[in-house]
This record gives sequence, C-alpha cells and structure tokens, in this order.
Amino acid sequence: MHASARAAPPEPVVRRGAALRRRLGLLGAMSISIGVMAPTLAMSITGPQPAALLGRAAPLAYVFAAVGVALVAYGFVRLAGEVASAGSVYAFVGHAVGERTGFVAGWALLGTYLVFPAVSISAIAVFGRAFLDHAGIASDAPWLPIALAGWAVVYGLATRDVRTAARSLLTFEAAAVVLILVLMGIIVVALATGDAPRGQDLNADFLDIPAGTSLSTVALAATAGLLSFAGFESAGSFGEEAERPTAQVPRAIVAAIALGAVFYVACEIVQTLGFGTDPAGVAAFAASGAPLGDLAQAYVGSGMAALLDLVAVVGAVGAGLGCASVGGRMLFALGRERRLPSALAGVSARTGAPIAGLAFVGLFDLAGLVAFGAAGTEPMDVFFYFATIGILSLLVMYALTNVAAARHFGGTQAVIPLLGLGVALYTLYRNVHPAPPSPFDVFPYVVAAWLLVGVGLSLARRT
Repeated sequence: MHASARAAPPEPVVRRGAALRRRLGLLGAMSISIGVMAPTLAMSITGPQPAALLGRAAPLAYVFAAVGVALVAYGFVRLAGEVASAGSVYAFVGHAVGERTGFVAGWALLGTYLVFPAVSISAIAVFGRAFLDHAGIASDAPWLPIALAGWAVVYGLATRDVRTAARSLLTFEAAAVVLILVLMGIIVVALATGDAPRGQDLNADFLDIPAGTSLSTVALAATAGLLSFAGFESAGSFGEEAERPTAQVPRAIVAAIALGAVFYVACEIVQTLGFGTDPAGVAAFAASGAPLGDLAQAYVGSGMAALLDLVAVVGAVGAGLGCASVGGRMLFALGRERRLPSALAGVSARTGAPIAGLAFVGLFDLAGLVAFGAAGTEPMDVFFYFATIGILSLLVMYALTNVAAARHFGGTQAVIPLLGLGVALYTLYRNVHPAPPSPFDVFPYVVAAWLLVGVGLSLARRT
C-alpha cells in the first residue's frame, strides 16, 4: 500500500501542552463550588457541634458563619474577576503580589485537594455502611470495599468531559437536597400539628442564646459553621474551562455561598426544633452522630433513615468528584508552569480532562484509603484525619489570599479582605489550639511541614 494511503496514526490518549476546553457555563461553574461544599454532606455531620456549644441557639452559628465566609470570600471574588486560571489562587495571588507567594498559596490549596477527595470517599464508606444496616442488607459491613467502589465512581466521572462532571455534581446535590427538604417538611408539619415524638412544637427559641454563653463560645460555634462552607472557592480552578470566566466564576462563588447559607440555617433550625429546644432535646442533638438519620428514624421510620443515608452517600460522591476535579487542575497548572513535573500537565485527547493530574490525585487517595483500611482504622476516623489536614491547609490559603487582595486593591478596598484575614486567622487558631485539646494535635505539624516544603520550592525557583 502506498504511504499516502495508510491510515493516520491514532490520536494520543494524553497530550502534553494541550489547553483545557471552554465548555462550562455559569450553572456548571456554580455546581462545582456547591458540589465541593457538599451542603447535604455537611448537614449530615456538622450540625451537632454548634448545638453542643450554643444549645438551642445552634442555628445562629451558621448565620455568623455566613457573614464570616462572605468576608473571607470577598478577596477571591475580586481577584477571580481579574484572573482566570486552572491554578486558582496560584494565579490569583501571583497576580496580586508576586509569583513566589502565589506558589505558596497554590501549594497550600494543593495540600487541601490532595486529601479532600479521600475525606469524601471515607464519608461514602461511613454512610454506605449505615445504609446497608438501616436497609437490613448487612450489619457492620467492611468499609474498605465500599470506599473502593466510591473511589472508582468518583474518578471515573472526574476523567470525563468537564460538562459531564458539572452535570453529575448538580444532579447528585440536587437529588440529595430534595430528599432533605422532604424530611424538613415532614418535621415542620409534625411540629405544627402536635405530632412530634416528644411533643416538640414550632417556636423561636433558637433565637435565644442561653444565659452565660460567652462571646468566645459564640465565635467558636461560628467557626464550626464556617468550615461547612469549605470549598466555596473551587470554581476558581475552572477559570480556563468557563466560557466567560472573569464574570462567571465570581458569580458562581457568590451564588454558592448564598445558597449554602440559606440551606444551612434552615436545616439547623429544623434539626434544632426537631430534636427539641428543651435540655433533653439539645443533649440528644449534640450527641447525635447522624442527626438527619436520627430525625428520619424518629419522625418517619427506618425506611426514611436508610434513604437519608443514601442521600449522604450521593452527596459524598458529588463532593469527591468536585474535590478530585480541583486537585487535578491544580496539578495541571503547576505542571504546565514547570513548578512541578511537566508530565502532570497531560490532558486527555478524548475528554479534555487533566488526566495526568487526576491520576496522581487518585492514586494518592487510593494509597491512603488502603493503608488506613489495612490498619483497621474506622472510616469516621479516616474522615476526620484527612479533613483536619485539609482544613488547616485551606485556612492558611484563605489567609494568604486575603493578604494578597488587601495589598493589591489597597486603600478603603483593603478593609474587607483584612476583615476576612481576621476571620481566617481566628478559625485557624481555633483549629490549631482547640478547646478542649484535640486528639489530632499532630496534624498542624504535618501541615506546617507541607507548607515549609512549598516555601522551599518557591525560594528555590528562579524568577
């Protein structure tokens, strides 16, 4: 056969130096931030801590948290309106104050999104086991096979076209929200008609902070609520895939925070009233490991409890998908800029996904999950181990970004970023020096070591 008649060689699976594809609209960008925040997963876990601190006034923690996260987010929103990059804060902070500081901020964010997918996947295992138990399928099932199945689903979706990932996130979280809203409606009707399990009723006691509650306790409860917003900034990593990034990404961040605030406050109010605002109800809420499941069991039955467990699984899949997608894009950007090995900048020729970065994050998380599974660690412990590390690194990044925004904009425009810096530093302080002391006291040193490596790489780079 003549050479010119030969079939063309197949397109490579991975292309280096390729660009990401602009296919994401405003709704898609917003779904990334909402999916990573994972409000349904947050409400399945975080509500009892504010209840333990503020009692019947637990919903106020999320009101104060929403104000705090708005201050923190202001700098992101402004900088995202000027810069569009898969590197997110690496580019934002670099644009504002210089490449070295930008790299350290990006390194801190990378530390978060290397471990955050494993946080979500361990949550899949936690609630997957609970679902099997409540549904009468299996009691005390081994968690690692469930986690591995969740890992496969998360990374299978993450390597698809960006629109597929965004639609999956939106579908997962929307389905989960709908079922939680159904439960909330059932609880409100029962409270209004006097059919609550212990005679609870609709009241406004949640607006009354218990006597003797100190301002520091209110602030500590607000920091617990603020962590439920972690991930609001994740749309920034899709700046090279959004159709109009400097307009859509800021709007996506604002919308995610606003929707999250409404959902969190409403859920915490209904949970507080559902358990009861009397001392017995407050104690039950504060001690609950799965408040939505407990309320579903009390107000509807085991079938609804199983569905709520399934909702948490779905929310965790969506969160894992969003976190893996952000981590892969961070590695893509750093590899493309030769701040990390250039092989990490590989892009799938078929889907346009940053396949090399996603593969690295996926293998990293897989190794961690298998190691903890082999060690016999409980999945809820795995959840909090990885979550603590990720949150600490994230808070450092929040602080750096707000410093950069304050310096970049200057004058009166620096006021809000400086207030955001105060919120980030206070939250970081409360997590490094918890009261009472945390069994995870070693994790600040792990994060500090990671950040020192980032500082060293930044200083070693010639600019």
